[in-house]
Amino acid sequence: MSLNKDLQSREIITKAVCGKGRKFSHVSHTVTPPFSPTSILGAWIINNQYEAIQSGEGVEVVGTYDINIWYSYDRNTKTDVAKETVSYVEVVPLSYLDKRHKSTTAEVSAVATQEPNCVEASVSSSGDSVLIRVEREFQVEMVAETKVFVIVSPYGPSDLDDKHVDFDDETGGDFEDLDADLLEDEVD
Repeated sequence: MSLNKDLQSREIITKAVCGKGRKFSHVSHTVTPPFSPTSILGAWIINNQYEAIQSGEGVEVVGTYDINIWYSYDRNTKTDVAKETVSYVEVVPLSYLDKRHKSTTAEVSAVATQEPNCVEASVSSSGDSVLIRVEREFQVEMVAETKVFVIVSPYGPSDLDDKHVDFDDETGGDFEDLDADLLEDEVD
């Protein structure tokens, strides 16, 4: 009996991760406080809220956050905190996309792998506003229905019990050559 000609294949429709992407970005904002700032004493970002929306072959992360700037004015004799809510749209391309997914079943999600963070704040050259530089990073995922193909044996698993499968290749099967940067950070 030849095992190869007895094997059959099946198509299975299942939900699976069909797209992934990640994007790191630097953005700049200008905040104009009520008083002309003399110096910046602190700047931070809070209340980051966002949602993921499917957009072509990518994912749009649409959100808002609050910028808070503690500054001095009137020649460093007084202080105040300026607050401004900023809206943003970050388009994250999918670096991996299974073209065989059923697009009408797609669901997207996003995670802030680096929350928006102020990395630089300075008084503008005109002296009436504050320039803020922000770093942020998002990872997105698309889950959808797709087809997977499996090999089946009409005799069931007992037919394979006495078979030996050798997964070693000619190099001895060492994993030392794997690039650790390509491995997933998390296993869901």
